[in-house]
Amino acid sequence: MSDPHPDEFAGRGGIPASCNAAGPYPCQHGQVKLRCLLVDDNRAFLEAARVLLEHEGVTVAGVASSTAEALRQARALQPDVVLVDIGLGDESGFDLARLLARDGGGGSATVILISMSAEADYADLIAESPAAGFLPKPELSARGIGRILGHTP
Repeated sequence: MSDPHPDEFAGRGGIPASCNAAGPYPCQHGQVKLRCLLVDDNRAFLEAARVLLEHEGVTVAGVASSTAEALRQARALQPDVVLVDIGLGDESGFDLARLLARDGGGGSATVILISMSAEADYADLIAESPAAGFLPKPELSARGIGRILGHTP
């Protein structure tokens, strides 16, 4: 059986398995697209963050607005990173980070805490949490996530 002609993929929504194929983004050898779960109680922020991160090449696998929803999604989606707002309405992002770390709810997902507040406002709690780091919401970016994960300077 011969391999399908690349034009056959076009009608089925498939992608040729080569970096030589023309596409909207340049191929970056050795890099796998990062998959994340966004957790925040503000729907407008979730949408804005999704658009920003996807534009920067991060796959937003899902969004959640509560601890229970975040745990369900983390188990189902197995993201690489879970971005957790420190203030989840009446819930605590610190508690969610501990739950994700304790029961493996996110698989091997790395938790990064986010907030509109400055890191100094929560420095002790961030240090005591199992989170890999903190990003202020205004600085949320693929580069900022990569820096915490040790992928970029």
